[in-house]
Amino acid sequence: MALSLTVCDQQTPTPQHVQTGLDVLVENRFDLLHGKRVGVITNHTGLTRDGRHLVDLLAQAPNVTLTAIFGPEHGVRGSAPAGAKVSTRRDSVTGVVVYSLYGKTRQPTAEMLANLDVLVFDIQDVGARFYTYIYTMALSMEAAAQHGKTFVVLDRPNPITGRHVEGPMLQPGFESFVGLFPLPVRHGLTVGELAQMFKSERWIAGADSLDLRVVKMTGWRRDFWLDQTDVPWVAPSPSMRTLATATVYPGTCFIEGTNVSEGRGTPYPFEQIGAPWIDGEDLAGALNALRLPGVTFEPVTFTPMAQPPSVLHPKFRDQTCSGVFLRVTDRDAFRPVRTGVALVWTIRNRYPRHFQWRPGIDRLYGSDRLRNAVDAGKPLAEIVARLDEETRSFLALRSRYLLYPP
Repeated sequence: MALSLTVCDQQTPTPQHVQTGLDVLVENRFDLLHGKRVGVITNHTGLTRDGRHLVDLLAQAPNVTLTAIFGPEHGVRGSAPAGAKVSTRRDSVTGVVVYSLYGKTRQPTAEMLANLDVLVFDIQDVGARFYTYIYTMALSMEAAAQHGKTFVVLDRPNPITGRHVEGPMLQPGFESFVGLFPLPVRHGLTVGELAQMFKSERWIAGADSLDLRVVKMTGWRRDFWLDQTDVPWVAPSPSMRTLATATVYPGTCFIEGTNVSEGRGTPYPFEQIGAPWIDGEDLAGALNALRLPGVTFEPVTFTPMAQPPSVLHPKFRDQTCSGVFLRVTDRDAFRPVRTGVALVWTIRNRYPRHFQWRPGIDRLYGSDRLRNAVDAGKPLAEIVARLDEETRSFLALRSRYLLYPP
């Protein structure tokens, strides 16, 4: 099996010093929260650079009262399977109630918010529209507005840079929890910038009344990949294992909307894709012939296996799959969304008797355009040309909310 190109291969000799919003909050001795009853929306990624967790820090902070903890998809510890409901419980260390925002409700209720003044959000995002943490943030912002609570976002780097933007845009009528707002797949924004956009564009209910505070990072630039900083990588979810995974994810996630394995249940989820009915040599040859920028495709075989507790039922469990491994050779030139479209188009055209769409493809793509175009036999060049067209208006909107230099 081909080995993954590790992010270290492209790492700068001296990582740039970056303070996340949490690091800045700690340095300022939590002054923004003094005298407040605080609830936190976080998971295992809510760490300082030296590994201290937001929950523990707030529990020990003078003149700050931690009253509630809220967990997103995958839970506060980040080990629950994708899409699995998470139950409410008490934190074993602090004794504070941990409410799930990926169970019976995806939004804090009046009862959950009754005993706090401020909601603090600190979760590492991966820079793709369909990653659900940003919608947990948006719905929590709505709840804060409705119930008169201050909302604080502790900003973190976009790990795949804040420079690159790729369509398609989410179209009206295709909203879901993997895409609530008119964003491109790769938006090139931080969570703090997204929060400002959600409020100022009035995409959330009660936006005008929301008291939103963003604790900015220091030292971060838009062109930084995460490994060009001293902020450590912490896998935000079970199958988002490395920065290399996050690099390809905005494109290979489309494979989840098909009957092809996206590599869950293997050491390289989203970096390798395949199925028992694919010929890896044939597929690699066809994809390499497209000369897509910044990537080559290597034939590979793999066997998806259950990996409790996070991956229980991968596609083609215990079956040998043949397919391709994506080796990113130039990540700044690489266009993951265009590559993902090319993957789907090529597999559909070379294996029409086996290939099938799954219902989630339209939600992931943000419209039915990909499915309809591929089924209609549209040329790949025509499909990908539309990606750039759809981002032009968004780039102008996005420019209003950029907090950091190029």
